[in-house]
Amino acid sequence: MKIFSQTDNRTFPAKPLQADLLVAGGGLAGLCAALAAARAGLTVILIQDRPVLGGNASSEVRLWANGATSHMGNNNRWAREGGIMGEILEENLWRNKEGNPVMFDLLLLDMAKSQPGLTLLLNTAVYAVEQEQQRLTAVRAFNAINETFYDVRATQFCDATGDGVLGYLAGAEFREGAEEADELGEKMAPGDSFGHKLGHSIYFYTKQTAGPVQFVAPSFALKDITAIPRYKRLTSTLNGCDLWWLEWGGRLDTVHESEEIKWELWKIVWGVWDHIKNSGEFPEADNMTIEWVGAIPGKRESRRFIGDHLLCQQDIIEQRDHYDAVGYGGWSIDLHPADGVYSTHDGCRQFHSKGTYTIPFRSLYSRSLENLFLTGRLISASHVAFGSARVMCTCGLLGEVVGQAAALCHMQRLTPRELADKSQINALQQQLQASGCYIPRQGLHDPARGATVTVSSELTLSELPASGQWHTLRERMALLVPIKAGESLPALTLTLRGHAALTLELLGSQRAGNFTPELCYATREIKVDGEGEYPCVFDWQSERDQYLFIAFSAQSGVDIALTDLHLPGLMTVFNSLNARVAKHTRQVAGGDYGVDEFDFWLPRRRPDQIMPALRFATPLHCFAAQNLLNGHLRPEQQSNAWVPAAEDASPTVRWRWEQPLALTCLTLVQDNDFDNAMETVQMGHHHAVTPHCITHYRLWADEILLAEVKDNHHSVCTHRLDRPHETLEVRLEILATAGALPAVYSLNVR
Repeated sequence: MKIFSQTDNRTFPAKPLQADLLVAGGGLAGLCAALAAARAGLTVILIQDRPVLGGNASSEVRLWANGATSHMGNNNRWAREGGIMGEILEENLWRNKEGNPVMFDLLLLDMAKSQPGLTLLLNTAVYAVEQEQQRLTAVRAFNAINETFYDVRATQFCDATGDGVLGYLAGAEFREGAEEADELGEKMAPGDSFGHKLGHSIYFYTKQTAGPVQFVAPSFALKDITAIPRYKRLTSTLNGCDLWWLEWGGRLDTVHESEEIKWELWKIVWGVWDHIKNSGEFPEADNMTIEWVGAIPGKRESRRFIGDHLLCQQDIIEQRDHYDAVGYGGWSIDLHPADGVYSTHDGCRQFHSKGTYTIPFRSLYSRSLENLFLTGRLISASHVAFGSARVMCTCGLLGEVVGQAAALCHMQRLTPRELADKSQINALQQQLQASGCYIPRQGLHDPARGATVTVSSELTLSELPASGQWHTLRERMALLVPIKAGESLPALTLTLRGHAALTLELLGSQRAGNFTPELCYATREIKVDGEGEYPCVFDWQSERDQYLFIAFSAQSGVDIALTDLHLPGLMTVFNSLNARVAKHTRQVAGGDYGVDEFDFWLPRRRPDQIMPALRFATPLHCFAAQNLLNGHLRPEQQSNAWVPAAEDASPTVRWRWEQPLALTCLTLVQDNDFDNAMETVQMGHHHAVTPHCITHYRLWADEILLAEVKDNHHSVCTHRLDRPHETLEVRLEILATAGALPAVYSLNVR
């Protein structure tokens, strides 16, 4: 028994904490920043004002996390985010391929709680900051659950709050709304009719029931469904993220009027459900109920803080490569009308670039404060560029960039601006790539530190044997094949059947590393007359390393034989439509928006991907051992991977040095289907591990076993040694994959 006498007043307890880095905001950006910094040796405190991590990807909002892969609906091939963001996606696939948002919460909490050096404060809101001149020194925060105040002091700070709480309280420069078109020359800058800010959304999930379920609408539900101009798009099968367009609030203050926005969204959601259940237009909805409705909105846009570079539309559409490129994006420029669901405009205006674009480090810190990093959706970007960079996997990727940058700044006593200098930034770029963070059109310098490499075998591309399955060419289809500078495409033989003329084209991309085929190098016509083998010879030689599209015309009178052999670094794509991110099989501007028009060439998701059977007169050497030393971590212009021969029962790689090398860390980067979008919730996925992934391997240093890994499901596998290990040779033994041939990109040695 504890008895407390009456007193004049009481105060809640206050707890002082100290860290190298304070991260405010526990969405994917903040979590990745905190994990990256802690893994690099910093003491980190992560403050999150919600009971779970993940932000809009959490079970509180339930939006799927996506990024440059764009639901596999644009031309960004092998573009899934790497590093910690990629690790999260791959781990979620392994644990939670069904896409249960509660399981995704559990994964994120597990990663944070198990990380040494990381202290997690949930349900804790920052309400004040302390600063000395242009440097933050401390934050004050309060947890209403345990009635505790926290005074957290740190040398560096990262604002990942979405609304920019740290920057706002510290007086940093920021913007809200859209720039005028003439300020940055952005032709997508919206006018007043479309509106200058994106709103919030609340999602709901439905489920089937054994019998009829009645629904009585609350008093505040929307009464007139025709107030929603797009109400005829509603069906009983739509739920969750499918209803992203139930959006509102872009004309309000999206920070201080969030509660008003939430109530209006609840009005909309319950009005929509009342219409589905009680209008009589959806009799199948009788045996349905709502399983879950969001209690808080998913917020898209509020404050954007200003760094030394303001990312703009031209950076994205022109795919500008900045000297300080440290991350990348690939989602469309995706702008929504400010009136949301009540707007007569389409629910979104989306324009894609022809490939991925890079994001400079100068957009990831505040130019107002010396020690404040920016990540997530509050980075230094215009409203238009924000429309692409705001998506969660891009935010998570940038979170890791900031976490690793904070570690470098701490070790070298640099400010973020000093690290952004041309004389310094390469250290961060190399460190990111060494840890598996792919940066488009960049590479690692000497990843194996001067090693020579030998392999047990090498796959040569001679034939994709027919399996007995056929595909009717109802739409344009192409096989992506890497070709080296000076190479000609060998004469090829196809197995076809039907009675029609079939056109084949060799297509290529203007920009190195893109997968948008604007160039036609050669054309041939095959007259198909019955089932048989049909040769095709192209008189063409490549002037550069590139991926070539061997494109087949749409011809419903012709079937092409298929193969069961699927190889990493090769892919079949179709000139088709993904309705989640586009309205046509071709990007059509429909006005002067400063964007390109081009065809979409899209893969199919596993297990529906197909590959044409064919035979080359001379083999292509796409998967050579020397690819292991070129420092490129993805298929880009070339496959950049080593693949063993199909008959090699014990694939082995040896890296050897002339003099003993002191090893401290080995990072193996291998294939895990970087084209697979791996959306985190709702959609579900066929595989828990993608087929080419190496699931069981051993790493040896001379004759000492450094590591044996079983049940692996990650593309990036880092092995840190307890002490430096002197060795002349490292050997990789591949013992098992998830079902297909393995591919290894690099062994990064430190």
